[in-house]
Amino acid sequence: MSRFTRIAFGAVLVAMAASTLYAQAQPDYQQAVNAAYKQFQSLKEGKNADYIPALAKVDPNLFGIALVTVDGKVFTAGDIKTEVSIQSISKVFTMAQVIQEQGIDSVEKRIGVDATGARFNSIIAIEGVRNVVGTGAPEMNPLVNPGAISATSMVSGASADAVWNKIIGFHNDAAGRQLTVLQDVYKSESDSNQRNQAIGALMLAYGYIKNNWQQAVDLYTRQCSIGVNAKDLAMMAATLAASGKNPVSGKQVLDAEKVPGVLAVMATAGLYDDSGKWLYHTGLPAKSGVGGGLIAVSPGKFGIAVVSPPLDDAGNSVRAQRAITAISNAVGGNPYAAKAR
Repeated sequence: MSRFTRIAFGAVLVAMAASTLYAQAQPDYQQAVNAAYKQFQSLKEGKNADYIPALAKVDPNLFGIALVTVDGKVFTAGDIKTEVSIQSISKVFTMAQVIQEQGIDSVEKRIGVDATGARFNSIIAIEGVRNVVGTGAPEMNPLVNPGAISATSMVSGASADAVWNKIIGFHNDAAGRQLTVLQDVYKSESDSNQRNQAIGALMLAYGYIKNNWQQAVDLYTRQCSIGVNAKDLAMMAATLAASGKNPVSGKQVLDAEKVPGVLAVMATAGLYDDSGKWLYHTGLPAKSGVGGGLIAVSPGKFGIAVVSPPLDDAGNSVRAQRAITAISNAVGGNPYAAKAR
């Protein structure tokens, strides 16, 4: 064997050893996903949201888990094809779109980025901040309904169709496929959203919406009715985990420097009244929707999502919280946790 051949052969051995060590260092994501699915498949706690009539009709036994790593590997269990309405998870991506278009300060100055300390659809919370318009609401954010409707109103466009095309386009890019509106949910929600209409009118009266609150409420209702499955949601979460780049399509959906602000609001306000409890136990920025979806982000590692319609009293999927917590604990997803030495 020549000296050159020996050197080349040695280099191959070193590369193989490094690859083996890398593989050994990677968590067994599929095992963790499978274990959580098996553990919580028979859990029957919670009940479907019913204040939107169409949501009460969704199969409560639906249960799907998907995890997507930042290098594009996909791990799943259960039903990852059946679509549910995205609901409040859409707020994250419309907020991100506004930040992408208008800069990291845009949402903070117009709406605010603090937890409200009130219910997600509170009108009292709007009254509490009406005197500080222009300085950034001290206790409002784009993940509660008043802030979310205002964020939708901030998406630029010459017409409702132009604004909608930008909203659905951003969601499509994050999910890596063309998404559509679940028309039955959209109609059901439009027929029963009088409270959101009142919120929209108040936000116009107090200066948070600059014009046409009716359009803002309608587009917000439509974005909440987008159909997604567990894999779609996990891909959207993974896009945030991968510094704004969809890890499968490779498209840069959100500028990397704008991702931390989005994750920060998710961490403080993503799970309604239980956001603090969730962060305390998992450390993961997350967002739930009353359609039964829940996404969570382990920055630089993975995005994860679960679809399971039955909710707890705070409006968060019971099985989704349990499953994501178990999986994250198994694979070291908590960014605050000490690393093993």
